[in-house]
Amino acid sequence: MNISRGLKALFLYSAIAAVAGCQSAAPPPVAVPAAFTALGTSAPYLMGDVIGGTKARAAKMRAAKIKPLGAGEAILYMNDLAAELRRQTAGIGLDILPVSGGIVVRIPATFTFDTGSAAIKPTTDATLLEIARTVKARNRTYVDVLAHSDTTGTPEGNRALSEKRAAAVATYLTGHGVGKARTASRGLGESAPLYNPEADESQRAANRRIEIRLVPYRG
Repeated sequence: MNISRGLKALFLYSAIAAVAGCQSAAPPPVAVPAAFTALGTSAPYLMGDVIGGTKARAAKMRAAKIKPLGAGEAILYMNDLAAELRRQTAGIGLDILPVSGGIVVRIPATFTFDTGSAAIKPTTDATLLEIARTVKARNRTYVDVLAHSDTTGTPEGNRALSEKRAAAVATYLTGHGVGKARTASRGLGESAPLYNPEADESQRAANRRIEIRLVPYRG
């Protein structure tokens, strides 16, 4: 009889726990901004030289004993890198964009930062980790981290915040194996919007973004 009562009590406890579990709210998924689209790939800041200049950056790459790409290798290398990044980030909501012989990985800032913060959110650690793994393995590129803001606030404040965010992402990448010799960062504030003017919050959300530009290292 004692065993029977114990089994009944166990069954009742399990049933209550199951119901409580069903009623618990699951964590909400990360929403992709509706207007986060592949725009602005011909902007001057994406067409120019790597941050700090090719000469200085190439010297660091040589010192790190990274092998440059030959003229015939670069296109195939970058195409393979873009395909791998798309596979690694499929379904996340990022853009992998071909830009002037290189690649831009465009990430909504809502994936990485809270409003007004330059601290990378733990919930988006996995997204950056997938990018870091691929970029680490494919080490024959320069890595430029660019951060942008919307037009809310002052230009000076937006520039300062974007500098901190770009540096935070660059630090994350180098902390997960991407060589420091390859990496540089820059905050552009509100100077390079995808949408100008911003008509609504979805366009402001698209303007708040992180971009990782990968440029082939040709020596």
